[in-house]
Amino acid sequence: MKDGIETRCESCIVRQFNSLRAMSKEELKKVSDSKITKTVKKGESIFEEGDKLSGVYCVRGGVSKLSKLSANGKDQIVKLATKGEVIGQRSVIAEEHANLSATAVNDMEVCFIPKESIVNTLNTNPNFAVEVLRHMAHDLKEADDVIVNMSQKTVKQRVAEAFLYLKNNFGEDKDGFLALILSREDIANVVGTATESCIRIISEFKKKKYIKTSGKKIGIADERGLQDLAEGF
Repeated sequence: MKDGIETRCESCIVRQFNSLRAMSKEELKKVSDSKITKTVKKGESIFEEGDKLSGVYCVRGGVSKLSKLSANGKDQIVKLATKGEVIGQRSVIAEEHANLSATAVNDMEVCFIPKESIVNTLNTNPNFAVEVLRHMAHDLKEADDVIVNMSQKTVKQRVAEAFLYLKNNFGEDKDGFLALILSREDIANVVGTATESCIRIISEFKKKKYIKTSGKKIGIADERGLQDLAEGF
């Protein structure tokens, strides 16, 4: 992780996507004076599960996977954090060790904001506190959905849902392949299955012409078919 280009929070459009938008101009200036902008290369760790975080990370560019290590040593990807999202917020506010690991899926730019800047503003700006609660509530809702999917949907349904999620949230490249390229192992870790099972399902989806592939790239060829499969039709 290397220090990157200096940017000012008060003029950064990224903050419109997270709780920082509730800060006053003066508060944003204080955050700007204390934060550090860093570049993170693909595959590098931002923080590890169990770390004591001294601040939060605002994603300016790129994607991070947030994952938890299970008892059998397998990673479960809980969320993909994208531009505008703040990661590490819950651990910092609750004063707990990080419950998840954050790793760069592709090259990233993040702003590290020291804990004091967040906590001080929470204590003095009710609008910021409410905004933080809203984002945490949204994360809890997403976690609820993941639990339901894991318990009630088949692996094939979850893989289909994962591809649709990647298309809807990250788009496609000019050749019609998913813009965010995940390894087969990462896809397996998103849906909660073995990598071998995921590879077999991808092969089956390709034979049925739901998807197309080119090396690591995957494209959706039959969105309606995938949608019906994901919904259990």
